[in-house]
Amino acid sequence: MQFSSLAFLACLFASANAHFRLLYPEPRGAFVAADEPKFCGGHTQVTTNRTVFPLSGGIFSIRTGHPEWTAGVMISTVANPNNFDNFTVDGQQQLVRGYAHEHDAGSFCMPLNISAANIPGVGDGSNVTIQVVFEGGDGNLYQCADLTLSANLTSVSDFTCENATDSSGGHGSHGTPSQTPAPTGAALGLSHEMSAYTAVFLGLVGVATALL
Repeated sequence: MQFSSLAFLACLFASANAHFRLLYPEPRGAFVAADEPKFCGGHTQVTTNRTVFPLSGGIFSIRTGHPEWTAGVMISTVANPNNFDNFTVDGQQQLVRGYAHEHDAGSFCMPLNISAANIPGVGDGSNVTIQVVFEGGDGNLYQCADLTLSANLTSVSDFTCENATDSSGGHGSHGTPSQTPAPTGAALGLSHEMSAYTAVFLGLVGVATALL
């Protein structure tokens, strides 16, 4: 019984340390840290209030207290995606932004040029859903956002894009930013690309989760 209690506390501690927040676009449903390992962070129904999002020149922003993390963005053109299969094509993740690695904790604003991914069925006026996949060493975590794409919207004006790393490197802590926040509309590109093997591994973990 003591071993079971310790194992439970260890799992609880790990999941609390590794969480992340999708700041923009507005995520599907309220943030619940315990539900992040689930599909779309535990929210299986599409929102009725989609974010109007640039077809080209968009950004997404996340915040994490976990250093040494990897993230990518999947996309679905299904009207109401409610499982991981809706984000795959022929068994492969349909990525609109490939996986990349970052060393620091903090807030990050990254480019998301959906049109450049050349996804079939994606264009001006399309209703799509993106799912951010985050891995900080304790397993995959997920958050989704439901979007309506617009070719006329070429930049994001209703969100202040900010990059600020946490110099303390603590889990969930709020240290002094190690760089000046970027001006509105700026975006940080993650330069440390994952290996193909790691990307495949994350995809397999997602599929395995869907089968549970």
